[in-house]
Amino acid sequence: MTAPFVPPTREQLERVRALAERRLTAAELDAYVHAPWADGEREGTRELIDWFVRRYPTPLERLRAARRAYHRARARMPDG
Repeated sequence: MTAPFVPPTREQLERVRALAERRLTAAELDAYVHAPWADGEREGTRELIDWFVRRYPTPLERLRAARRAYHRARARMPDG
């Protein structure tokens, strides 16, 4: 069973927004892009991609799924 959605507090939102909106230096971006995969991370990512393309076999189905997910996420976002 999935736990019910609990919206984040304003403080949590502010911390996440500050992290998301900060500008990375060229060195920080390079370190992120070239960081090694953690154990099992590559395999887990491939499994998720394989599931997704089986579940949504055409580009149109994938786009529709992405749009539905976006609308669900937007509905949960707080104002501001």
